[in-house]
Amino acid sequence: MFRLWGKLMKHNKFSEEKVIEIDNKSLPIHDKIQAALETFCHDFDLEKPMWFDKNTKELNQISKTTFREDQFIESIWFDYLEIEIIDDGKKKT
Repeated sequence: MFRLWGKLMKHNKFSEEKVIEIDNKSLPIHDKIQAALETFCHDFDLEKPMWFDKNTKELNQISKTTFREDQFIESIWFDYLEIEIIDDGKKKT
């Protein structure tokens, strides 16, 4: 099971958070991340942020990334959105 943890951060504290689970083994990891991000944004009434190369690089290196105000078209009430892959769905051996 793929799980992504989304957090809205304000003054270095969680303002809102949610874990999104996707149980579709046939989807590529990129599609799972995009689906989870869309679900999180829908549930918290946010527009989907713009995805930059830095987001891909951070996810590949440390399994988490942030979206700051410059990645949203509308102004945001929080400092940043952070997503973190907490389970990539791969079996641990």
